[in-house]
Amino acid sequence: MAGRNIETAPDDRSLPASGVTWREAVAWCNSVSKHEGLQPAYLIGSDTVHWNPRAEGYRLPTEAEWVHGSMGGSIGPRHGPLDQIAWTEEDGTTGPQPSASKDANAYGLFDTLGNVWEWCWDRLDPARYGDYRVLKGGGWADPQWSCRVGVRRGNAPDATVDDVGFRVARGAVAEHELADGGQGWSERADRQRAMLDGPLPVGWTPLK
Repeated sequence: MAGRNIETAPDDRSLPASGVTWREAVAWCNSVSKHEGLQPAYLIGSDTVHWNPRAEGYRLPTEAEWVHGSMGGSIGPRHGPLDQIAWTEEDGTTGPQPSASKDANAYGLFDTLGNVWEWCWDRLDPARYGDYRVLKGGGWADPQWSCRVGVRRGNAPDATVDDVGFRVARGAVAEHELADGGQGWSERADRQRAMLDGPLPVGWTPLK
C-alpha cells in the first residue's frame, strides 16, 4: 500500500498509508510506473480517469482481483481466524497498525482484511452512487462482521477517510485497447446500468 505522503518518517514506514483518496491512489500508481520505466496504466484528466488495460504499469486492482487475492485460495468469508489475520475494533486500536504484523494468507498477502479499507478500480453502483468507487477489506475500527471478503463499501473518488488506503496490482489484462475509451471492461456496462427511465429515487446520483 502507499499513500498521501510517499516520503514518510522512518518510524512510519511500517504503517499502511491512510487518508488517501481514490484519485491520489491512481496518481501514485502512474508516478511509480514512470519512475520504474513502465507504461502508466491511467490517463488522468481534471474530472476523468481512463484505464489502459494493455499497460504494464501499476494500477488499482479490480474488485474481482481484490477478492481473489484476499481469499488466497480459501473458501469462505475469511482465510483464517480473524484475530490472527486482521486488525479490527476487537483489538482496541486507534489507528493503523504495522503491516505484516498478523498472519498472511496462502498467497503471502497481509492485511487484506482489517487495518485499512482498500480502494478498487470499480464503481460501487453507478445507478445509485454515480462515480463512487469500491472499498474492500474493512478497517481497524470496524466490527468483525464488516471484515469479510464479501463486504463492499464505497466513496467518492476525491473523499478522504482516515481508515482508507490502497493496495496495488501490476500488469496488463487485455491485449488490445478496448472500444469504450480505455476504461477496462466496466465502463460501458456501468453506463448501461445507470440508464434509468422516469424520475430518480431521492439521493440517487447516476452517471450522466
